[in-house]
Amino acid sequence: MKQTLQLKLSQHLALTPQLQQSIRLLQLSTLELNQEIEQFLQDNPLLEREDPNDGPNFVPGDVYASDNQQPPASEEETPKPSYDEAYEQSFDAGWSGDSPGNRSPRDNDNDDTDFAEIQTAVTSLRDHLTSQLGLNQLSERDRSMVSFLIEALDEDGYLAQDLEELIDVLAEGDAGGNREDLLEELNIALRHLQNFDPPGIGARNVRECLTLQLENRPASPIREVALVLVLQHLDLLAARDFAKLKKALRCDDETLRAAHALICSLNPRPGAQYAPLDTRYIIPDVMVRKLRNGWTAMLNQDAMPRLRINRIYADILQHNRAGGSGLNSQLQEAKWLIKNVKQRFDTILRVSQAIVDRQQQFFEHGEVAMRPLTLREIAETLGLHESTISRVTTQKFMASPRGIFELKYFFGSHVATDAGGAASSTAIRALIKQLVSAENGHKPLSDSKIAEILGQQGIVVARRTIAKYREGLNIPPVNLRKSL
Repeated sequence: MKQTLQLKLSQHLALTPQLQQSIRLLQLSTLELNQEIEQFLQDNPLLEREDPNDGPNFVPGDVYASDNQQPPASEEETPKPSYDEAYEQSFDAGWSGDSPGNRSPRDNDNDDTDFAEIQTAVTSLRDHLTSQLGLNQLSERDRSMVSFLIEALDEDGYLAQDLEELIDVLAEGDAGGNREDLLEELNIALRHLQNFDPPGIGARNVRECLTLQLENRPASPIREVALVLVLQHLDLLAARDFAKLKKALRCDDETLRAAHALICSLNPRPGAQYAPLDTRYIIPDVMVRKLRNGWTAMLNQDAMPRLRINRIYADILQHNRAGGSGLNSQLQEAKWLIKNVKQRFDTILRVSQAIVDRQQQFFEHGEVAMRPLTLREIAETLGLHESTISRVTTQKFMASPRGIFELKYFFGSHVATDAGGAASSTAIRALIKQLVSAENGHKPLSDSKIAEILGQQGIVVARRTIAKYREGLNIPPVNLRKSL
């Protein structure tokens, strides 16, 4: 075979370091961006944050000028599982007044609360029980056994492991005694532990947890009925089969209702209150306000890092044009970063305003007015690629009078309507919540009935789709929503 040389012309996209940095900054959250900038500030002496107390004599390079994004002064704002699992679902359904999917911010009169200090100050379940152990007059042997059981509890306060399994753990150490003696000692220690606060601690299942709490309540006829319910008919109670319960207990509606209310007042997870707080801090990138011409998106000034070129080093490079290549390179890097950070926020604002323009009715009327929206629709409107819109809408948040939402929240699937249009899945979920909240507790709506009601409104939704949306909203099935 003869070897030859050929010239071939082709086009390809080369990702320059500046473009790579721009893409990377775009996909970062605000918290991650600040961490990235802090690293740049440590590594590059030509980059610094703007000091609000400094005068205007520094080298220009701010991310945004102070006259950006401020509304004119004339504009005005407007303000079938096991009974344990089934019963826990029943409790969750009975206790949860607000849907976990609610994204509205909580009212907090004390804005200066330091959540980190609160989390540090919270006593752990282990410390809470150990402090009680120190107040009990137990032998050293019993004390060590109770302490061993405390270490074996899960975060909800349950003793998930069987005592026989725990004996195997003890037998590996220098516990002393045979298995029968160890089992007896563990049972004694468990009884001591189950007398600790909170009531229900050290239970091995939901039935035992509820029984311990009921036994801790003052004696009364209602408590006795509740004990029978928990000990003998927990599966029927979890299924809310009130007809069979009344027949089994031979009681009237009022007695069964009172016993059920007493059981619902108990805590099936007594140790959860001592779990460490999992606080997520969200800094909104965009603020949405209603002005005279409609809803408008504005950048959150507090979320925008203000950067500039260091004046001292800039003067050195200006007077010494033959300065070191290192400083010149860092100067270029600092300029790139300032430009890319500005471009990041510009893109976020453009995408946010495009979303707001299409979801005006949502901000006026809530989730039921959410319209279908796709990434492609915003991409075509702004002349950007879908991947860019995807990066912009991930981990970027919008604050509005209706709450704080991730930008991705405004996109989603949709279903067809009889009129030939489409309904947003978010709007359908909102309608399901409305229907369930207004249903008759004695005859709750089945998934098929909800689908039928929506069909009467022109929204064609399959029963299985209703079930999927309902489960996503943490709404229990029809049998667990039935009330007496």
